[in-house]
Amino acid sequence: MAAFTTRFQDAFRDLFGIATENGDLILQVCNPQFQEDYTLILFPWVKKLGISPELLGIRLGDALKEKGIIVSYNVVKGYFNFSLPDTHWLEHFAQLKSIPVSDRIRPAAPKGKVLIEYCSPNTNKPLHLGHIRNILLGWSVYKIAQAAGYVSETAQVINDRGVAICKSMLAWKKWANGKTPQTTGIKPDHFVGDYYVLFESRFKEEYDAWQQSEQSQNIYRERMTSLSAADFFSKFKNEYFNAHSLLGREVRQLLLQWESGDPEVIALWSMMNQWVYEGFRQTYEKLNVRFDHTDYESETYLFGKDIVADGLSRGVFEKDESGAVWIDLTSAGLDKKIIMRNDGTSLYITQDLGTARERHSRHRADRYIYVVGDEQDYHFKVLFETLRLLGEPYAEQLYHLSYGMVDLPEGRMKSREGNVVDADDLVESVVAEARHAAAERGELAVLSDEEQERICQLIGKAALKYFILKVHPKKRMLFDPKESVDMQGHTGPYIVNAYVRIQSILRKGREMPPTDAAMVSLLRHERNLIQVLLSYGEVIRASADELDPSNLANYLYNLAKQFHRYYHDHSILSAESPAIIAFRIELSRCIAETLKHGMECLGIEMPDRM
Repeated sequence: MAAFTTRFQDAFRDLFGIATENGDLILQVCNPQFQEDYTLILFPWVKKLGISPELLGIRLGDALKEKGIIVSYNVVKGYFNFSLPDTHWLEHFAQLKSIPVSDRIRPAAPKGKVLIEYCSPNTNKPLHLGHIRNILLGWSVYKIAQAAGYVSETAQVINDRGVAICKSMLAWKKWANGKTPQTTGIKPDHFVGDYYVLFESRFKEEYDAWQQSEQSQNIYRERMTSLSAADFFSKFKNEYFNAHSLLGREVRQLLLQWESGDPEVIALWSMMNQWVYEGFRQTYEKLNVRFDHTDYESETYLFGKDIVADGLSRGVFEKDESGAVWIDLTSAGLDKKIIMRNDGTSLYITQDLGTARERHSRHRADRYIYVVGDEQDYHFKVLFETLRLLGEPYAEQLYHLSYGMVDLPEGRMKSREGNVVDADDLVESVVAEARHAAAERGELAVLSDEEQERICQLIGKAALKYFILKVHPKKRMLFDPKESVDMQGHTGPYIVNAYVRIQSILRKGREMPPTDAAMVSLLRHERNLIQVLLSYGEVIRASADELDPSNLANYLYNLAKQFHRYYHDHSILSAESPAIIAFRIELSRCIAETLKHGMECLGIEMPDRM
């Protein structure tokens, strides 16, 4: 667009004696209801020039048309719609054909280094639907940033210590009777997660029984609360766990033993965590994601203790009479936040403070992105403000990529009750939907069973990934496995189908005699497709800068939709001349290459058939 913006600036100078700067002329893609390519908004110039928008448009259009800069125009109210000559589009198309997509959009020099932390699971349970959105967002942001020219790396901090992990450990120790993933045949992270759920179930039994005790009734009366007994005890549950629960006492004792290096506790902790790591590895492999750097909270929490000591010595933190460490953030519109418990054990904020400092010392990135759900918005406000008050030089380079939760048609998940959709089960359910859809169409029947399964795996994962990534990260979303595989909807398989259709065209095109795609008269639809292809680099850059994969996802859907319409309305392999056939094959090839590159940036692998 920049090339003909200069022509418009020249026209304004020659016709009206006005010098315009870049940005003065508002040019945009023309509304699809008109036949023209672009629109210039005339309203800002009407008052300056003292003429009607119609007259302004006519004078401008006639001058540009006479010079051959545009071939047609119309003026609709304050909008000047115009079309460029075919030579303009064919010159750009020649570049599209000759330069690989990745080279076309990559800047001359790297744009800086970004480190993206995503997933960062707990080792007390398997990955679930919420983790799926996190993983897909993190991986696609990494891939898009890389395509846009950033030096991009990924990281995770595995939360392998703490109260939640000790709950799973205690449950296995008390009730497993020596069972293992190997002896039960259960996927290892699912096995450990089952004991976390079992602990919560036994704790609920203990708490329900305690509520009938005289001690609980005395506490209820002493608080003089206006809440009903049921509401009071619902809110009192955490306090009960920390102050009265026998199971809670055993969990806290395990945590203290772990922090003191008790050999027996460390051995149990190590064995159960190794089970979970293996389960995570299998899930990551299914989703085709990886991490450049992995840290473990069991190591990073010590960094946090160092930063607490530093903050205390400098007066940024304070210690209360119980021995707990706090920071006062009320001046930043937050509240007082506990940084370390009075027994010296760490909290999540403790670990995150230390990890941020240690990470910067190792990676020296220009930006650190935390992909974490919006239920942790407040946590990251506290983290970033605390680091700012500590004077950390990288504090302004931190960004929380907050995202909404994922619901299912059945409702919200509750991990403590075991009411979750495991990531593995979700992947399999979508692949099963893809298998069912493929069997109904029957198009894969000629392939081997192994090849059919490979393609169904790719289509199912494309459906899952695209359905989640097409939604803006900030929005809460509903995931429907059946809807995600709809071949006619706003889905991954719809885009895959456009790509596969083009592969079929290209295979048949190879059987035709070679012909140069000479100068042809372009259809409106063909100009539109070239126009969309030319905007791809801008979409990638915007998606990277805004950390928004949905921008790219929706671009790919629009490109696929335009191709499907073009394919339906115009013959490609039976066009009226060899030159037009050659041109349309090459245009289709460019569309396929862009769809493939864009889907790869979303972490989606494309099959050649479906």
